[in-house]
Amino acid sequence: MRFLLINPFYPLSETPSPPLGLAFLAAVLENAGINVKLLDFVVYPYNTETLQTEISNFQPDFVGLTSVTMTFDNAIGIVKEVKGINPDIITVMGGPHVSFCARETLNLYPELDFIVIGEGEETIIELIQAARGDRNWDDIKGIAYKNGSTAVTTGVRPFVDVNTLPMPARHLTPLGRYRALGMPISMTSSRGCPYHCIFCVGRKMVGAKVRYKNAGSVVDEMEYLSTLGFHQINLADDLFTANKKHCHAVCDEIIRRHLNVKWTSFARVDTVSTDVLIKMKTAGCQAVSFGIESANARILKTIKKGITLDQVVEAIKMCNTAGIMPHASFILGLPGETPETIQETVDFGLEMKKLGLSYGFHLLAPFPGTEIRDRCDHYGISILTQDWSRYHANRAIVETPATNQAMMDQIVIKWENEYNDELDHIKKRIATGEATAEEAEPLVNLERIVLIYDLMMGRMVEKRGTWHHDCSKADKDPLKTLAARLQASAKVPLERIYNTLKLAVEHNHLKLHKNGTEFRWEWVSYL
Repeated sequence: MRFLLINPFYPLSETPSPPLGLAFLAAVLENAGINVKLLDFVVYPYNTETLQTEISNFQPDFVGLTSVTMTFDNAIGIVKEVKGINPDIITVMGGPHVSFCARETLNLYPELDFIVIGEGEETIIELIQAARGDRNWDDIKGIAYKNGSTAVTTGVRPFVDVNTLPMPARHLTPLGRYRALGMPISMTSSRGCPYHCIFCVGRKMVGAKVRYKNAGSVVDEMEYLSTLGFHQINLADDLFTANKKHCHAVCDEIIRRHLNVKWTSFARVDTVSTDVLIKMKTAGCQAVSFGIESANARILKTIKKGITLDQVVEAIKMCNTAGIMPHASFILGLPGETPETIQETVDFGLEMKKLGLSYGFHLLAPFPGTEIRDRCDHYGISILTQDWSRYHANRAIVETPATNQAMMDQIVIKWENEYNDELDHIKKRIATGEATAEEAEPLVNLERIVLIYDLMMGRMVEKRGTWHHDCSKADKDPLKTLAARLQASAKVPLERIYNTLKLAVEHNHLKLHKNGTEFRWEWVSYL
C-alpha cells in the first residue's frame, strides 16, 4: 500500500509551520509498514502537472488531505484533480472543517471517498486494513462515507492515548523551506481543552479532558527539534498551562538537561501564575499568547470565556515580572457587539499596550462545529457568506444587530494601516541612516522572508539556477551569477537579492551542486 499525504496551500501571512498533524499520520503509517510520501503546497507551488507527475511516479493507493475551513476549497480542488488523474485512488480528508460537516461535504463532492472525523492516527490504519479486505468499512469508528446515495457516519472513535503516538515523521516534511522562511516549528505536549468558548471547535475536536504526554518524551522531542536550526519552537497545545503540575514537570526536565531552546506557548489569563511563568522563562519560554477576545464583560460572559479584565491585567503584569513577552488576540463581531463595545475593546488594547502587551484584532469566523454557528439565531449573529475561503478572520463575514461589515472591517484595516505606516517609517529611517540595527531588523527580516517565498513559489531558482560555465573563464562567484539571473524575475535590486541569497547559503538554506561544468543551485528542503 502507498499513501500520499497532501498539505493544501494557505498564505504566508498565516505564519505557517511544518504540518504537524500530517507528520503524526505519516509516522503511524510508516510504523505500519506503509510507503508514505508527503506533498506540501504551502511551500511548493501547486499545479495540475506537478500533481500528475507525483501521482504517476509514486502510484498511491490512497491520497489523504487535511483542511481547516479556510483551506477547504484548495483541498477539495486537489481531490477533484486526483480523481481526474486516476479515479481508482481512494481519497480521504480529515481536519476540523470536514469533521463537523461530513455528510454535507460528501453529498456535494462525490470525488471524496472518506472523511476521517476527529483524530485520525488509528482510523487511517483501519482504512488501509479495509482496503486490503481485512475488515469492513462500517466497522471503522470515526469515518463518514457514501453508502450508495446516502452519506453515513460510523460513530465516535475514542480519543487516542497520546503517550502511544510515535514521534511525528518530520523527515517527510520540507523542514528546510520553512526554516529558510524564518518560520517556527511546532509540537504538542497534550491534547484536549476543558473550556467552553462558543467560537472554538477545540473541545469537540480533541476532547474536554486534557491528555498529557510524559514530560520526558515531550522534552525528548523538544531536544530533537532544537537540532534542526529553527529559531523558535511553538508549543501548540490548546492550553499548555491548563495543568500546573504538567507545566512544571516539562520545564523542570528542560532545565535538568540544560537544554538551550527558545519556545512559546498558548495560555489563558486565569491559568498562569508568577511562579509558573518564571519557571517557563527559566526553561526558555520567550512569549505567551492569550485569547482575550473582548473588553466587554457582558460579551465575555456570553461567549463563555470565563475570564475577567482584572485577570488580563494581572496576567500581563506577571509576564512582565517573569520577563516573558505577552501577546493577545481580540475578536470583533462577537454576540452583543456594538459600536460602543468595539471602542471599549480598542481602548483596552491601547491601555494594555502601555503595559507591554503586543496584540492584534481578528474578526469572528463562525466555523462549522462551533456553538456560535449552530445557534447563530440565538446569539443574534447574521452569517453573511458560505464562501469558505473568506473564513480567514481578517475581514468581517458576520454582523450583529448593532454593527455591520464595514464598521468592523474598518477597525482591522486601520490597525493594518498603522502597522504598515510603522514599517514605512522604519524604511525612511533606514534610507537616511537614522534607524538603529535593532529598529531595522524586523523590517529587513520581513523583506528577506517575502523575497525567499517569492523565489520558492515562483520556482525561480529551479528555472534559472542551473547553467554551464566556461572552464576558460572561471566563475569566481556563482552566487553573484545566480543573483543576476534571478533579478529580472524577482524585480528587486540586485544587491538585495545577493545579500538574501548569501545569508541563505550561510545558514544552509541554499546549496550549490557542481558536476563538471554544470552549476546547479537548489533549496535545502529536507533535513
